[in-house]
Amino acid sequence: MRDNVNKVARFVINWCQRNSVSTIVFGWNKRNKDSINIGKKNNQQFVQIPTAKLKNRIEQLCIEHGIKFVETEESYTSKASFLDRDFLPVLGAKPEGWTASGKRVKRGLYRSGKGELINADCNGACNILRKVATQLGKTLAEVGRAVLNLPQRYKLDSLSKSYREASRSAVSTREVTSA
Repeated sequence: MRDNVNKVARFVINWCQRNSVSTIVFGWNKRNKDSINIGKKNNQQFVQIPTAKLKNRIEQLCIEHGIKFVETEESYTSKASFLDRDFLPVLGAKPEGWTASGKRVKRGLYRSGKGELINADCNGACNILRKVATQLGKTLAEVGRAVLNLPQRYKLDSLSKSYREASRSAVSTREVTSA
């Protein structure tokens, strides 16, 4: 499992370096796996993912590579609609009567209050960014429905030795040319 955590964390850092990303925002709720009930099979698969180890490894690599790492709580980010700019309550401070304008219609698909369909994970990720955007001096105004439909998917198996070597080479080349 440690090898997989290292591969994924390294992949994230390499991708950020290749694409000039200077900040990583990590949504996190402490003890989020306690008393989880998403079905027997899903519980067994989800609870085994070492999210804390991955978060710590990415944070460690961010420090090594000069990338800013921001951790924020992620409550209600999957329920609220990014496209409708729903209010995002803080964990434990949800206003009485708060409801999201959209909803998840099936695995991986979210319908906004206006009926627009987007990828559910992208909706949640953008809402996590919304929670810290003002702190970072960033605007998400240019993020629209088009970029929220088909996220790039990577498989852990494809992070082979040849991929890692090519990534290292690309990063080294970038460091030499920018110096």
